[in-house]
Parts: sequence; structure tokens; C-alpha cells
Amino acid sequence: MDILTQPIEKTVRISSPYLKRLHQVGVFCLRDLFYYAPTRYLDFSKTIPIARLKLDEPATVSGCVFDIKNQRTWRKRMVITTAIIQDSSGFLKAIWFNQPFMVKNLKKGDSLNLAGTLSLSGKEPIFSNPSYEKLTGAKTRNTGRLVPIYRETRGLTSRWLRFFIQKALGKYASLIRENLPQDLLEQENLLSLKKSLEQIHFPDSLSLLAQAQKRLSFEELFLLQLFLLRKKIGQQQQRSPAIKFNQSLIKKFVDSLPFKLTAAQKKAAWEILKDVAKKNSMNRLLEGDVGSGKTVVAAIALLQTAHNGFQGVLMAPTDILAQQHFSELLRLFKGQRIKSSLLTSKKACLDNKKCPKKELLEKINEGGAGIVVGTHALIQKNVRFNNLALVIIDEQHRFGVRQRASLQKEAAKAKDGLPQTIPHLLSMTATPIPRTLALTVYGDLDISLLDELPKDRKAIKTFVVPPEKRLGAYDFIRSRVEEGRQIFIVCPKIDGGNPQKDNLDCAPEPKTAELLADKRKLAWQGVKAVIEEHSKLQKIFPEFLVSLLHGKMKAPEKEKIMNAYRQNKINILVSTSVIEAGIDIPNAAVIVIEDADRFGLAQLHQFRGRVGRGEHQSYCFLFSGSNQPETLKRLEVLKTSRDGFELAEKDLLLRGPGEFIGEHQSGLPDVSMASLTNIGLIKKARQAALNVLTKDPQLKNLPAIKTRIEFLERQVHRE
Repeated sequence: MDILTQPIEKTVRISSPYLKRLHQVGVFCLRDLFYYAPTRYLDFSKTIPIARLKLDEPATVSGCVFDIKNQRTWRKRMVITTAIIQDSSGFLKAIWFNQPFMVKNLKKGDSLNLAGTLSLSGKEPIFSNPSYEKLTGAKTRNTGRLVPIYRETRGLTSRWLRFFIQKALGKYASLIRENLPQDLLEQENLLSLKKSLEQIHFPDSLSLLAQAQKRLSFEELFLLQLFLLRKKIGQQQQRSPAIKFNQSLIKKFVDSLPFKLTAAQKKAAWEILKDVAKKNSMNRLLEGDVGSGKTVVAAIALLQTAHNGFQGVLMAPTDILAQQHFSELLRLFKGQRIKSSLLTSKKACLDNKKCPKKELLEKINEGGAGIVVGTHALIQKNVRFNNLALVIIDEQHRFGVRQRASLQKEAAKAKDGLPQTIPHLLSMTATPIPRTLALTVYGDLDISLLDELPKDRKAIKTFVVPPEKRLGAYDFIRSRVEEGRQIFIVCPKIDGGNPQKDNLDCAPEPKTAELLADKRKLAWQGVKAVIEEHSKLQKIFPEFLVSLLHGKMKAPEKEKIMNAYRQNKINILVSTSVIEAGIDIPNAAVIVIEDADRFGLAQLHQFRGRVGRGEHQSYCFLFSGSNQPETLKRLEVLKTSRDGFELAEKDLLLRGPGEFIGEHQSGLPDVSMASLTNIGLIKKARQAALNVLTKDPQLKNLPAIKTRIEFLERQVHRE
């Protein structure tokens, strides 16, 4: 067994509490530890005389302890440790708060480095809470260099990690074996793995740090591309029913539509129809901006499937969205001889009539329902399909890997239990995916783009509204309702209690995310809660019907509210992000987003897409209590950009990949932000992976790589 993959406690001496903390951050073996890369670095590489220190500039000074003592301050009930450090150029005062043990760690006459930033206490220049390191002749790790800062957890500090990683590297670095082909290293001018891991933790210079980051990013992407390409090849070898193309059927259907398809819709539909006509399994992602018309493209594929005598499924993440898709398909397929059905946890319909659930399940099992629309209810054990040939999953990022694969796996079982063909798979998303993510996380999929909006769609006018103009915005809302329009108002959380995870419908700003562990409550003070806001708005607009919608409400109640809103019986709907995906209310002309700075650009764009679906001019008001220039600048981007793909690229840089692929739904390994934003490196890694698989499809000549790829495959399979 490779010593680098053995449990870490068997290779390095470590106490039980620290072992538990390492496990919490995902470190179980030496390999995990060596790949536990710093998130940032403090530049304390400049060692300068005390007399040349400048205010607010990070630096390291080297001297000796002239004096050190503790002093208790009774007013604040803390201990202040004060040290006077001397070098040949002068003296420097350093202070530490609530660290009384410092007088034991540092003695008068000790030689040491201090690293920090000079500031003023009154008129006196001081080092406040500086890093320190006794000089013993060994290489420094906390001062006098680029100092690594790691992702921490309670009781696991960067200082301890630096000590532990340096100790482990010193003992086991010689066992690190290269896993990339030598010719690839030379071709891409990459450092060796051993040197890269040493330099990523303790860089000797900015140049070597950049080279180490490039090498590890390339390896990360190369492994991911190998994994995805092997997966894609495996999927292409699977067999699915061939759904024959019926030109006259599709032409007649398209001509009957009350609107003209865009060029992007025609192209996407043709790509899908060509794919499903083959015996090789389709695995395609239909990616479209808000309002680009994905449903009608899905309808074309479902129509073709049903007319060939097969079953097709459309699965949505919420009851509301499933009901909406079902109603839309019934409208589009009016006059077609197709049996359509709806199955959610609370509702069962066959065509436009309610149906006992047991009876509908029998119809599905017998093949009597050609098109089935539903939610997670479709992947329950009691749902059996007769001849399922096409699975369409809307808002695919809302489902886990296991859930997305469940329909295909179930349909792949023949009646005698033996494997058979699997259905074609079409995933849909209204979140435009940055091209870097499309080449990485979705690298195993073929992609169809709907990057064109209907020509008659009016641009939504977007405004960032400061607090002093809130009342004016309310007056504007009142005038729109009086004209007959409807209003959406979106809040980030459900109620005003403690902001637990299940009470939030959005991710906080990046800076706030760092505070969540210990300061979640503080970070969410003052954030608008939908229940409280609903109560307040009822008083502001007493003449209108103001209703409430959020994720904790029961399905029948949510459906009742949405039906009333569709029928224009509700003037203003106050909601959480449950209205984010696919809700289609043509009469809604204004959307207000409270605490807009709490949402990512992509999500704000999704919300904005809930209006502007009819003939009326529509508006989006972004309310924010923040006065941070950075935050306001980010929101201003929405005023000038209507392009979801452009906003997606910005969101990737600002908020990270979780905004697009979720926290635990992709089934793929983590990929660093440096990798995900480097399109050139991604393309090189993908080409290198293609070259390797062309020469060595089974990776026989790369055993280390093969082991890691097989590990990834097992992980995803378990998902």
C-alpha cells in the first residue's frame, strides 16, 4: 500500500483532537495533506531594519527581545503582552492581546523575526499581534517569506498547519512520485509534482509560486478531463431506443405554434432530434437564458417520442414548475393524439382531469401515458415505465447525481431483470453556464445553446434603489397595480428568527461567507424576512391583495396561491426564491428584490426573468441596505447587461462555481477557482487528455493516473 494514502495517524505522530480537526477539513492521508493548498499568502518576504519600517506596509524585522511583560487591563478584562524588539537600527514595540503565554515563549535576549504591519497607537508606531518566529538556523515558515494561509476550522490554525505540513514534507517528500507523463511536463513546461507541492506550501518566490499553481491546476484539470472524456466515451457506447425523425409531424407542429421559433430554438431542436434518432445514448444539456423558450424545444422532442410509440418524461424540481410545464404542454399539444399525465407527491392527472394515483401508475406501467410530467415523485419505487425512451430534467442543478440517473437506471431494467437500453437524457438549465465551466464540470455533455430571445421581448428596465428612494418605488408600484399589472417582491429569508441554513434562500456575499461559522446571526441582522415583509406591505398597500409564498408552505397551499396569482386575483406576491425557476406570469410587470446584495448576479438575473414575459413594459428594482462601493458596483452591472452569459462569467469570478453547480450535486471533485477561470489552461488540459486517451484508452502506461481516475469513477458511481 502506498504510504501516502495510508491513514495519516499511521505515518505522522498526531494527537487525537488534531486528527479529528484534520478529518473535518477533508485530510485523511498524507496525499490529502500535501494537496491541502493555501487559499492565500501574506507577503512577509521583505526583511528590513526597524528604522526603515513604513506605516501600513507588511514587512518582517529581525532582532532580539530587549524586554517583554504582561499587563492586565481591568476595564476590558484582558491581558496585553508588550515586547520591545531591538536591532542595529533601533527599537520596535510589539503587542499581543489575550496571549499571556507569550512571556514563556519569548525570553529576553531571544533572536527572532516579527512579521506584521506597522500601525499607530495614538502617536506611537507599533506592531499589533504580529507573527513571530525564533531564529534557530532552520528555514522560517511564519516570517521572512511568503507565508501560506489555509482554510481553517475551530482549533486548526494556519500556524499549526504550517508546522505540521513542513514536518510531513521533510519526512516524506522523497516518496512523492510524478504522475504526469514526462513528455507532457516538458511540452507544457511544468514543474515536477514534488517541487510543486513544496513550493505551493512554502514558496521561495512569487515566480516559483506561480509555476507551482500552474502545475497543480493543470494536473487537476487534466485528471478531470480524463475522467469526463472516459465517461463520455462510456455513455456513447450505451444503447438507447432510436426515435425516428418525422419531418411532416414536426413541421406541422411548428407551423401551428402561435409564435415563430428563434433560430437558436430551431438549431437546438434539430440537434436533439438528430441525437435521439440514433441508437447511441444522447446526453445533452440545453442551456438557455431566461425567457429563451426551452419548454417548446423540450415539447418538440417529447412529441417526436410519443408519436414513435415511446414514453417521454419531463421532471421538474418543484410542484409549481411541474404543474406549469404540464399546463403548457397540454396547450401546445392540443389536437395531438397524445396522452399526457402529471405526477407529483400531492397530485395526479391524466390529460386535463384528476386521476387516482393508483390508476395513473397503472397507466404509466402499461404505456398508456405517452408523456409524463412530474417532480421527485417520478423516481419513487412504485413508478414503473413501460417503454421510456427520453428523460428531460428541468433545472438539472436542483437534482443530485443519483436523482438525475435514477430514471435512466430504472428504465434500463428489462422485465426479466436483465439490463436493456437506457433512455436518452436531456438536461435543461436557465442558468447560463460560463464557457470555462462548460468545458470542465459539464465536459461529458453535448451542449445546445439558446442564446437568443424572441424579437418582440421588451428589455426590462433595471434600477438600483437606495433607501431614501424606497417610498418613491412604492408609489410607482401602486400606479402599476392600478393599471392592472401584478408585482413580485422577493426576500432572502423566510422569517425573522435565528438565520439557520434552512431559513435562507440564497448564498451570502463572499465576504459574509467567511463570517458564517461564528457570526452567522450578526451577518444576517436586518436582512428582510418574507413573513415580516408581507405583514408590512399589507399595511402599505391596504387597497390591494398582498399574498405570501415560501418553501415551507404545504404544496396544496402553494399551488392555490400560484393559481390565484395566474388568474390575477392577487396583486402583489411576496416570496422567497421559490419563484426563481420558470414561473411564467405574463401580467407581472414589476419585481422588487430586497437585500439584492445577498444574491449572485446569475440569481438576480433569474429573478428578473419572472417579469417581462408579456406585452407590458417591465421593471426590476434592486433594493440594498449596503453602502459598500464594491457591492453597489456589482449591482450596477445588472442595469447595463441583459446578457445572462456575460453575467454568468462575472458571477463565476465573484462568487465561485457553487453558484452554478451547487454544493454537493455535481458528483465531481472540487476544482480550484484558479483552474476554472483559466480558459487557456482548460483547453490545453482537455487536448492533452484527448491525446493520452487516443494513444492509451485504458491508461495502461499511466498506472498512477488510472488509479486516481478509477477512484473518481467509484465516488461518482456511489453518488
